[in-house]
Amino acid sequence: MTFNKRKKNSRQRGSHTHGWGAMKKHRGAGSRGGRGMAGTGKKGDVKKPCIWKDTKYFGRYGFKKKYAKKVNAINLSYFEKKLDRLLADKLIVKEGDNYVIDAAKLGFNKILGYAKLTKKFKITAASFSKDAAEKIKAAGGEAIELKKVEKAVPKKEIKAKTEQTKEG
Repeated sequence: MTFNKRKKNSRQRGSHTHGWGAMKKHRGAGSRGGRGMAGTGKKGDVKKPCIWKDTKYFGRYGFKKKYAKKVNAINLSYFEKKLDRLLADKLIVKEGDNYVIDAAKLGFNKILGYAKLTKKFKITAASFSKDAAEKIKAAGGEAIELKKVEKAVPKKEIKAKTEQTKEG
């Protein structure tokens, strides 16, 4: 029994459709009005019924808060797992027993507490979850939370402004 013998039809010579059945089947996406939901358009007739069902297919919906703060959070387990790589890339500095991490430098502003810490970390970040701060301190590290500097308005100025609005 020979196994290396090719089939006769492997070259498809003289074949009109080359194994694709009818001629119309193996044309491009143009015969179907595009791929996927393409070509539907506002006045498209091809997929109109399925667009009728989805009332939010056209137009924009919802809103985005202008001053919403985006939270880029990271788990402590990330630092445990990627420690060697972060040290090699000089994104983390080792000072004695502690590994000094600046979360803002890595693009994170919140530290979450999913991890079992085996090393001491000194992490500076905008905010920490309660669990993360406890775990860092329990491992002998330090969690430094950055404070926001708010301008304190003296009470005298506030009173003066309210009196001016009443008079004017």
